[in-house]
Amino acid sequence: MTGRLRAPTGRYGGKTAAERQADRRRRFLDAALRLFGGTPGYRATTVAALSESAGLSTRQFYEEFRTLEDLLAALHLQVNDWAEEAVLAAVAAAEGLPLTERVTAIFRAYAANVTSDPRRIRITFVEIVGVSPTLEEQRLARRARWIDLICAEATAAAERGEAAPRDYSLAATAFIGSVNGLLHDWTAGWVSATLEEVVDELVRQLLGILRPAEWSPGAPGEG
Repeated sequence: MTGRLRAPTGRYGGKTAAERQADRRRRFLDAALRLFGGTPGYRATTVAALSESAGLSTRQFYEEFRTLEDLLAALHLQVNDWAEEAVLAAVAAAEGLPLTERVTAIFRAYAANVTSDPRRIRITFVEIVGVSPTLEEQRLARRARWIDLICAEATAAAERGEAAPRDYSLAATAFIGSVNGLLHDWTAGWVSATLEEVVDELVRQLLGILRPAEWSPGAPGEG
């Protein structure tokens, strides 16, 4: 997202204008993760407090972002990008593994990434909710990407004869709700279990969706 003021050009202190701008943006995002994802939270943070935490000025803030909501939107996308990169790497590494091992590896990668910093969970599942129609649209769009990924994995498993062939859109949507809710509750300390136990439970749920009791394995693409 672009700000309203034009950033200076030229080289200063050994850095180009683009490098300085990227550094400022990173510092604002780091400060937002601290304040939005921790204390006091997005709704109680001011531009002045955010800028002070970043070690920058409010003028520099408005060179990068129009509003705190724009910064929250950028941070939400960043947190999701981190998790998506971890998952896609796990998908590639698990190529050719049996379904149970593949699903387990993918969900371990996702859970490890999103729970590595509790502030990421708060940004994704708490702070962004109900802020504005624009952010709600963004939140649902990113969730749809996770649903599409699960559907793609499920369809590929069905084509290999490892899962029941069906339209997984509704089931994947319901499953994502379980993933988000359980990981949020675990991070908040409301679930008495290890992260490995949480992942194992999610894997069991997904395998139950992919392999219902009435289905029996067959040739690839067959029910």
